[in-house]
Amino acid sequence: MKLNDRLQEFVQYLTEGFARIFSPAKDDYQDMGIQPYDCKPYIKAKANKIV
Repeated sequence: MKLNDRLQEFVQYLTEGFARIFSPAKDDYQDMGIQPYDCKPYIKAKANKIV
């Protein structure tokens, strides 16, 4: 009887873990929206060549 209870607890432990891994995410993050871009784009300066 005790072996049957332990086996049932073990199977329940495994199925709960499996359900937790493969269930949809429950993340409740707020929407951030689009962040404005306030910087000038980087333009690489041309190097002066001395010949």
